[in-house]
Amino acid sequence: MTRRLPKSSKQLVGRWRLVAMSGWDREDIDLDEPGFIEFAADGTGQIRVIAVTGWLDCRTIERDGSPGVEFTWEGVDEGDQVSGRGWAILVGDTIEGHLFFHLGDDSSFRAKPFTGTDEPDEP
Repeated sequence: MTRRLPKSSKQLVGRWRLVAMSGWDREDIDLDEPGFIEFAADGTGQIRVIAVTGWLDCRTIERDGSPGVEFTWEGVDEGDQVSGRGWAILVGDTIEGHLFFHLGDDSSFRAKPFTGTDEPDEP
């Protein structure tokens, strides 16, 4: 069954550059490549942070009047299977959220639209 994100969450669709995380500094976030989180219109997505690559299963939410998504994720961290959950909401032209590793670390995050030519900048 194919899902689609409702209109209220369409503003989140796309790749977002992770610019700040409470659990890791910028050098860690961008360890292998620029860190990002991406939401697709079909309710899927992906995340890349530190040495973790994960695939998302998203559900739309509204939090304090802002459109957002809650998600579960699974992926790999240097060859080890990892999973978790998280959420993100639109705050102006950025997104803010939280990423949880199952039985492990967690971190809040802030992201801006990803251009692909982004160089690391200060949060």
